[in-house]
Parts: sequence; structure tokens; C-alpha cells
Amino acid sequence: MSMTGFRNGRILTGRRALDGVVLHIYGQLIGELVPIGDSATAIDLEGGYLVPGFIDTQVNGGGGILFNERIDTRSIRRIGAAHARFGTTAFLPTLISAPLEDVAVALDVVDQAIEGGVPGVVGIHIEGPFLSDARRGIHDSAHFRPLDDEAIALLTRPRWGVVMVTLAPEANDPAAVEALVRAGVIVSIGHSNATYAQTRAAIDAGARGVTHLFNAMSPLHHREPGVVGAVLEDDTLYCGLIMDGVHAHPAAIRVALAARPHDRFMLVTDAMPTVGCDDKSFVLNGETIRVEDGVCVNAQGTLAGSDLDMAQAVRNMHGIGVSLDEAVAMASVNPAAFLRLSDRYGMIEPGHRADFVWLDRDLRVRGTWIGGQRLF
Repeated sequence: MSMTGFRNGRILTGRRALDGVVLHIYGQLIGELVPIGDSATAIDLEGGYLVPGFIDTQVNGGGGILFNERIDTRSIRRIGAAHARFGTTAFLPTLISAPLEDVAVALDVVDQAIEGGVPGVVGIHIEGPFLSDARRGIHDSAHFRPLDDEAIALLTRPRWGVVMVTLAPEANDPAAVEALVRAGVIVSIGHSNATYAQTRAAIDAGARGVTHLFNAMSPLHHREPGVVGAVLEDDTLYCGLIMDGVHAHPAAIRVALAARPHDRFMLVTDAMPTVGCDDKSFVLNGETIRVEDGVCVNAQGTLAGSDLDMAQAVRNMHGIGVSLDEAVAMASVNPAAFLRLSDRYGMIEPGHRADFVWLDRDLRVRGTWIGGQRLF
């Protein structure tokens, strides 16, 4: 057992707010939270905050590495280390639309990373290739294909971690969606030009989330509500939000927050290799992507993921009027629930992993702990 105390700041556990605690850590788990004594040795939070570790369900890259280009455990470790600097303690390496053989390799590599104890890896996000050409964004539509028996068999094999798949409802039969869901795969709607009815069919088949709400999907129209309308009406789906101020206007975010329960929103970065790296350009699908004014774009100005980290996403969400408690929950409690990991992740509470982040008064990361070990 080890003990770590924290004082002179607010501890937001995900369930309650405390002024000072000693965490008893057994292995990688929190055993007890006890009040801190006057004489206890503790880390001085300097008026800042201790919050649950951030959980990012959409991480394409970081630290100069694009997962699509280097599908191996060493790359996953480097990506995770880059994001840990910004408070991310659990993440899904995300494969952008690729041939099915690359999907197979990525699934196996993430299994190996989890078995090998790479810090932070809890599963994989397969974003495509089961998408719509009309809303492809930066994805290469040459790889697009429907969910057929071969793809379903691959995606539903038992895995060490979570398997999340983003798909377009109009490009896939609801029965195929249901087959994934029955096997425990988390299905998210994205890169889709679906009608309201097609979106509802996917939700009824068990889709659990929506990938980067508003982006790369049919918008709300008063005669055809599309994906956005179906999502805003529904109070069960978990919605990813890229809070960089560009992917979605703050007013659109506030409209969404007014329409749906706040515990069904989660912050995502959609991060590219530039996060945690001085080089602000990279190559995707053979074309150069650059960061311009904080945004990843190709030569035509198409958005290509983001240069966003989770701590900045929390600051941005808080900056549009969302309470700090809720902004932090959108980065921790809510994604843990979406991934069905709430029994172990997303809170600073007994029985949960000892994953937490020290934020200063300006909500910038001063320290990151994964499994009780301080990495940054």
C-alpha cells in the first residue's frame, strides 16, 4: 500500500467535492479516501484541483505519431505518453478508415498493448471504413465498405479491451449494427448523411453514441432532421464534442447542451500527431496536413482531426459557461460510462483505478497519475 495526500485545493472526485484527502492506493486501485490531518505530508495543490483522469475515446495520434501510419505497441506507448502530459489517463487509439487487413492488425496490436501494460490503453476505436462518401471529411473513401460477414466476424472476436466502431447508418444494414452490439462492440454514429429515419433505425439497433456531434453528419433541417436532429431529440446517446472552438461554434454547443442531459456529453480530442509535438505538420493518406491557427487542415482547408488536448478541451467547455464540475465530468465520468468502465474508471473513489490529474488555478496540468504512478 502507498499513501498520497493532497491539500490546499479542491478534490473533485466525480461524486463529491473535498478540500483535502489522503489516498490509500493498493496496487493500481484506490483503497480509501480519508480526511487529511494537519500534520500529514501532502502535495500542495496551490489552490488548484485534483480531478479524475481524463478519458479520450478518439485519439488518432500524438507525440509525432499517427496510429494509421505506425500500427504497433511502441507507437501506442508514445501516443499515450504525449497525451498524459495533458491529463489523459485512458484512451482509445483510433484507426482512421483503412483496409480491413489494417483493421485486423490494429485490433491485435491494441490487445498486445493492453496485455503488455502500456499505460492508459483501454481499447480501440475503429473510425470507419463503414462510412458515407457524402460525409467522408478527410477519410479516404477508397477504403469504404459495408459491414459484411467478414468485417463483423473480425470486429466481434473476443478482445482484451473495449472495441468501438464508428459507422454511417445509411451505409449499413441495421441487422449488422445489431450483430456488433450483441457481441459487446460499442457502435457510434458518424461520418454519415443519414436521414432521421435511418439514424433512428441505428439507435434502435443499439447504437450507443455519436462521433463528434455536428461534424461530418447531416444537419438539422426542419423538414428532414437528419443525424443531428435525431441525436438532439434522443436522451440516451453519448455525444462526443471536439471543443476547439472551430469544429463546432460555441452557440451550437450551447443549443445541444440545452436539448439533452449533460451526462450524455463527452469531450474528445480527435487528436493528430501534432499534439505534444513541436512539428505541426504530418502526412495522412498521402497528403500533407498542417496546423493553421490551431486547426489541422489539408491544402483545401478541410478539417483533418485536431491539435487539441483534453485539458484545453476542459478549459474551453468551462469557458462557454459550463460549470467546472460538469466540464471535468465530460472528460472523465461520462466517457467512462459510455465505455461501460464506470466500475473502475472516471472517478477518484474507492475501488477505482488511481488515475487522477492535478490542475492549477488556470486549469493547466501540473501532474498526471496513472495507476498510482506519477507520469508527468
